[in-house]
Amino acid sequence: MKGTIVKAISSFYYVEIEDRIYECRARGAFKHKNIEFAVGDKVDISITDEEKSKGIIEEAFKRINFMLRPPIANVTQAILVFSIKSPDPNLSLIDRFLVTAQSQSVEIVICLNKVDLDTEKMAQQIEENYSKSGIPVVSVCAQTGYNVESLKKYLKGNITIVAGPSGAGKSTLINKLVENIKLKTGEVSAKIGRGRHTTRYTELLKIDEDSFIADSPGFSSINLENVDERELNEYFTEFHQYDVDCKFGNKCIHENEPGCKVKEAVEKGFISRRRYESYIQLLNEVREQNKRRNY
Repeated sequence: MKGTIVKAISSFYYVEIEDRIYECRARGAFKHKNIEFAVGDKVDISITDEEKSKGIIEEAFKRINFMLRPPIANVTQAILVFSIKSPDPNLSLIDRFLVTAQSQSVEIVICLNKVDLDTEKMAQQIEENYSKSGIPVVSVCAQTGYNVESLKKYLKGNITIVAGPSGAGKSTLINKLVENIKLKTGEVSAKIGRGRHTTRYTELLKIDEDSFIADSPGFSSINLENVDERELNEYFTEFHQYDVDCKFGNKCIHENEPGCKVKEAVEKGFISRRRYESYIQLLNEVREQNKRRNY
């Protein structure tokens, strides 16, 4: 029986098949081969106890993609949630997540929450930063429900992971997006300035026959350890319409090369300077990681 892992806790995997959840363990052969499963994996199971809904994972199917943070397989879309205030948005973290998601061919929607606290028009500034990248930016207030309907159109037909730092309001947003789901929510600690983890593990929740949504634990950092420095510019999509005319073509990494049309576009204001500076910062970080790996 083919199903989808919707929750994984310790060595137990919860597999959904036709609206029924089976608690499963993996065959010992998987452990010997160091094969681990994740939420979103498609698997075949055999039923060991129909009455108690228990089974064993017999086979795993090839993944379309896999995101390490949060750990989930076969997602088609990520809604990246950051709050305007409490905690303040970390634009570098947004860029890091965009790179990791796009490297796995995952579509992105940036969601700016708590816009009722936006006294400095931060949402407008962030939207301007990403408008040329083609990434949708939706401003909402999950607490009141303001503009949450604008996000719902992105859910249909997708396996969506809702990700972002603790305290951004991910669980509150999901509670507003999907009826009959009441996830535990928490508050931001005044002492440490970030949210307390209310979601302990990633869980896939069914919306309808072809749509799923997943809440995930918050994170405060993302490493780009699997990104090649010569591929990094591919994930800054606003570069694409200019880099085809660079003097050194696809060998140009838009750093110190003469005749770079990307740098020229930055100077002319066609590409966000903040985004370009973020690209250079990440480029140097990837280089350092590669050096350490080769030692």
